[in-house]
Amino acid sequence: MKTPIRVVLFDLGNTLIYDKEPWENLYLRADKALWNSLHSYGVKLTQSELYGKYKTLFQLYYRLRENDLDEPGIGTVLRDLLNRNNIHLSDEELHSALHSMYRITQANWFAENDAIPMLETLKSRGFRLGIISNGADDQNTYTLIDKAQIRSYFEYIISSAAFGKRKPHPGIFNAALEHFQVPAEQTAMVGDTFEADIIGAQQVGMNSIWITRRVQKTVRRSQIRPDAIVSTLSEIPALLSA
Repeated sequence: MKTPIRVVLFDLGNTLIYDKEPWENLYLRADKALWNSLHSYGVKLTQSELYGKYKTLFQLYYRLRENDLDEPGIGTVLRDLLNRNNIHLSDEELHSALHSMYRITQANWFAENDAIPMLETLKSRGFRLGIISNGADDQNTYTLIDKAQIRSYFEYIISSAAFGKRKPHPGIFNAALEHFQVPAEQTAMVGDTFEADIIGAQQVGMNSIWITRRVQKTVRRSQIRPDAIVSTLSEIPALLSA
C-alpha cells in the first residue's frame, strides 16, 4: 500500500462468502419456489408468459442489466412485469414471494473459514470496515451477511440494489468514502472481480487488493494493476500492517 490504510472495504460473494453448487439448477428450483408463492396469491400466468424466452427471473434480470451499471433491484423488475399484466400484489405478498425464491439460493452460500479470524484481527488493530456488494436484492444481501455471522464487524454496508448502481460505478465507492470521511488513498477495496472491485476502486483513488481464491475466468487485458494480490483472506492483516 502506498499510504497507511485506515478503512478496508470488502466485496461479499466469492470474497467473504462462497458458493458450493452450480447455479443453473438452483435458479430453476428457486424460480419454482417463487411461482408456488405467486400462484398462492392468485397469479394465473405461466413463467413463459411473464419472462418470454428466459427460463427464470434471475436469467431475465441479469439479461436486462447487461448493458449498463443500473441496478433497479429484482423486486422492482418483478413488480413491473406483473403490473404490465394487470396483476397487482401488495408489498407484503411480493416480498414473501421473493423470500421464497431467495431461501433456495441463500442455502448455497457459506462463509470462508478465514473470514471471521481475519475480521477479528483487523478490528482489533483499529481498522474501520465496510462492505460494498453487487446484489440484486438488498434484503438478500443482509441475509447472507447475517448467515455468515459477520454483520457486527462492519460499520458500513451498501448493496448495489439499495444504491441503484453496480460496481464499478464510481458513485457506489464515493458513497462509502463519504460515510467514512477519509481520503481515498487511505482506503483499500478487497474483492475477487477485477473489473468491478479492482478497476472500480482504483478509478476513485482507492487502493485495491485482488483476492484470487475463487477467480475462475480469465481477466481481460488492462493497464490497471491491483496494489496487491492475495489468495486467502488470512494474508490481509499482515499485508496491511506491512
